[in-house]
Amino acid sequence: MGKNKYIATPEIMWDLFLQYKKYVKDNPIIVKDWVGKDAMDVYREKEKPLTIDGFECWCYDNEIISDLSKYFSNDGDNYSEYRTICSRIRKAVRTDQIEGGMAGIYNPSITQRLNNLVEKTQTDVKVTKFEFDE
Repeated sequence: MGKNKYIATPEIMWDLFLQYKKYVKDNPIIVKDWVGKDAMDVYREKEKPLTIDGFECWCYDNEIISDLSKYFSNDGDNYSEYRTICSRIRKAVRTDQIEGGMAGIYNPSITQRLNNLVEKTQTDVKVTKFEFDE
């Protein structure tokens, strides 16, 4: 007899992700800042990015499940029916991060590193030994 999964179906997992997404976008980070010649303190809202770790923490905080790694890694091929939805969640997170970085909402440098988008350049230096006749 198989063990029951905490998230019964891929559709429920997608619904949970949509709830997480709504929560994140409805609850921006509040940053204290100082403006003007008198340095008046103001509070600015900064949009939060979506993350896989954030989704997992949200699930844990809402007492749904504490670890999603088996679903995303398809541990022991026991979660193959979740493969498509996990891929869709990864792509939704990546899209949010890349588009937010490109629009300047999130730090573009961090976004690039998180999504392996760092431009790589290669510089070759050749040193040649010259010999002089005496």
